[in-house]
Amino acid sequence: MSQSPLLAVEHLAVNFPDHQVFQDLNFTLQRGRFLSIVGENGAGKTTLIRTLLHQLKPSAGAIRFFPDRKATRIGYVPQFRNLDEEYPLSIRDFISLNLSGIHLPWLSRKERAAVKEALRSTNLTALAKRPLGMASGGEKQRAYLAQALVEQPNLLILDESTASLDNMMKYELLDLVKKFNHEQNLTVIFVTHDLPLAKQYADEYLLLRRDGYELGPIAELPEDALISERGGAAAHA
Repeated sequence: MSQSPLLAVEHLAVNFPDHQVFQDLNFTLQRGRFLSIVGENGAGKTTLIRTLLHQLKPSAGAIRFFPDRKATRIGYVPQFRNLDEEYPLSIRDFISLNLSGIHLPWLSRKERAAVKEALRSTNLTALAKRPLGMASGGEKQRAYLAQALVEQPNLLILDESTASLDNMMKYELLDLVKKFNHEQNLTVIFVTHDLPLAKQYADEYLLLRRDGYELGPIAELPEDALISERGGAAAHA
């Protein structure tokens, strides 16, 4: 795998009117690496992701992408979306929204091929016509993953994407992600409270604490990473 950097976080700080989330955060993410971001609630995981996605502006410092932000295609998979059983789009049409915002009949031949490959690679081909609202939790998460992958990103962000899944579905989803990570040199950021899952799939970790942060190989992730500084286990988001 390539060892060139994909992004560098340099002296990053994000402040809100009533509190500071983090300050002087520094790390570099190499291409093809699988980074797990962990930490108790309120430590800044969501804030960091929103800053990476340019949804929040840093109070200080910067995030640099290589060669630049325009050349960095980011795929994003959330924990869940508020979709009920009446959601009308099929899995195929839902995936296609990331390409042009319209349904398949208006997609180009290249775009249709991309949707077909996204369905195949996430094991959703047989379910392509199923209304997304009628899909199981695991099927929905694979559809969200396929939608994120259809534009062939070079950075994939999983934001608590396994939190609502049972154990079998968690491992199925992460097996797929790890396959893309290995075979396509896809760089992955995985935000999670599940330390065993992080240790099984990630290469390295970023542990955000209220008083600072730690960064290192995943084998060195502390067993007490999610123990609150107030003396108890951190609640899951």
